[in-house]
Amino acid sequence: MARKSKKPAAPAWQPDDATPRDRHRLAGLEPDNLLAFMALLGLLRALEHARPDWRPRAFWDVETQPWRPVLTLAQPATEAEVARAAKEGVEKSCAHHAATGEAKDLKFSSEEFLGLRNAAATEGRAVLDALCCPSALRDDRTLWPTPFAFMFGQGHQHFLERFRNTPAQGAKMGCVARALFIPWQRQDNADGFRWDPAEDRRYALRAINPSGDKITTELGANVLAAISLPLFPVYAVRRGGQMRVLAPMNRFGANGRIEFTWPLWTRAASLRTIRALLQHPELAADHPNPANIPHSAVVLRAQRISVGKYFNVTPAAPPA
Repeated sequence: MARKSKKPAAPAWQPDDATPRDRHRLAGLEPDNLLAFMALLGLLRALEHARPDWRPRAFWDVETQPWRPVLTLAQPATEAEVARAAKEGVEKSCAHHAATGEAKDLKFSSEEFLGLRNAAATEGRAVLDALCCPSALRDDRTLWPTPFAFMFGQGHQHFLERFRNTPAQGAKMGCVARALFIPWQRQDNADGFRWDPAEDRRYALRAINPSGDKITTELGANVLAAISLPLFPVYAVRRGGQMRVLAPMNRFGANGRIEFTWPLWTRAASLRTIRALLQHPELAADHPNPANIPHSAVVLRAQRISVGKYFNVTPAAPPA
C-alpha cells in the first residue's frame, strides 16, 4: 500500500515587511485582558524611546468587531518595522529594571528600598516608585508591594526576578510581532506575570485537574507589559487602620479585592494623555460613566483574585 504523502507544514507567520502604514490594527490585544492593556501601554513607551519621531498614538476601534486598539504613526512603517522598533525600545527601557537590586521578591524593608532608590538614577527611581511606597508598612515591617505584583515566591515564581529577566531575555522581534498583530496562541514556554486571565486554572473551570499541565503564555505581551509598570507609580492610602498602596487604575472593591479599571478611548492619544485618563476620578466610582471621561466609549473593570496560593485576574467587564 502506498504511503500517503504528508502535507508540507504551513510556513510560520511573519509580520508584513513590505507595506508601510500609518495605522496598524493590533489584532492580538483584546480590550478585556489586563495583560493586553498593559502591553499596549508598553508598546507606546517602547516606541517613544526608540522612534520618537514616529509620534506613536493609540485609540480603540469600537466600530469594527471585534474591538481592538489601533496604533497610529506620524511616519508610515511596516509591521516588522514596528516590532523591531518595539524590541529596541524594550531593551532601552528594561535596562533600568536593574535598579531593583538582586532580590527575587518584593519584600523590601523601608531601609532597603530607600537605599536602592537613593543609589538609582532618574529612570531607576521611576521603576522603584512603581513597586513600593516607603510609608506603607506591613505588620512584618516590609513594604506593601504594588497591586500589580501577583507572585511572592509561591511555586518558585518570583516577581522581581521575572521583572528583571523576562523583558531582557524575551525581547525578540518575532514574539513581539505575534503578540501585537495576530490573535494570541499562548505557545511560549516562558515566565509571565499572571496578568492574563487565561492563567486562571481553577479546578471549577476545568474538566480535569490541571495541576500537571504545562503553563504557556504570550511572551511578547509579557515583555511589553513589564516595561509599562513604571507608568503606574504607587501611592499610600489608609485602609483598615493601616497604610496600603494603590496605583493609577486601582481601587479596593466592596469585597476588599483590588480592582483594575480602564477606559476604551476612541480618539488617538499619546502615552501622556492616556496616563492622564487613567487617573480620572470617574474610574474609582462604583459605577463609572464613560460619558464623564473624555472620548471614552466604555469603562472596563477586572478583579485580582486569590486562587489557592496564587493570584490571578478576571476578564474585565463594564462594572455592574
